[in-house]
Amino acid sequence: MGEYARDTPRTRLIRAAIRNLAGVPSIIYGLFGVAVFVDGFGMGTSLLASGLTLGLLTLPYIVATSEEALRNVPGSYREGALALGATHWQSVHTVVLPAAIPGIVTGALLGLSRAAGETAPILFTGVAFYLRYLPGSVWDEFMALPYHLFILSTQHHAIREVRPLAYGTALVLLGLVFLLNILAFFVRSKYKVRRGI
Repeated sequence: MGEYARDTPRTRLIRAAIRNLAGVPSIIYGLFGVAVFVDGFGMGTSLLASGLTLGLLTLPYIVATSEEALRNVPGSYREGALALGATHWQSVHTVVLPAAIPGIVTGALLGLSRAAGETAPILFTGVAFYLRYLPGSVWDEFMALPYHLFILSTQHHAIREVRPLAYGTALVLLGLVFLLNILAFFVRSKYKVRRGI
C-alpha cells in the first residue's frame, strides 16, 4: 500500500482500519481466535490455533510499522533509481526496501515481543497450566509462561508457597521480552551502520 496504492478514500479507510486493529485489546483477539480457529475451522484448542491468533494480533502492528518505515525512506532514493532507468519494481526491490529493512525488522521484533507476553489470546485457544511433555504436534495443547504466571499468581491453591515460582516465572518472561527489545535495537543499529545512515 505504501508504494503502489494511490491516496484514495479506500486506502485511507484501510490504513485507519489497520491502525484501529493495532489498538484492539488482546482479549478480543482471543475471543476471535475461539470463534474462527477453534470452533469455525475445527482446530480445537491447539498450538496452531494459538499461533494463528497471536499472528493476527501482531499483524496490524507490523503492517503499520512497515508502512511507516517505507514512508521514511527519502523520495530522492526512488527518484535516483528511476532516473538511472530502473523500473518501479526494481527501485522498490533494490533501493527502497533495503533502506527500510531496519524499521521493518524492528517492528517485527517488537510485535513478537508483544506477543510473547500476551495471555488472553492463548488462554482460550490452546494453553494448558501443566503438561508433562512438550507438544507432539501443532494440534496439541501447550504450556506458556504468561498463563503459567497468571495461574501461579491468582488461581493456585497455595499462593504463598508458590510465590517464589511466580517471581521466577515473571523474571524469565521479563528477561525474554527485554532480550527481544535489545535484539530489535541491535538489529536496527547494525543496519544503520552498514548502510551509513
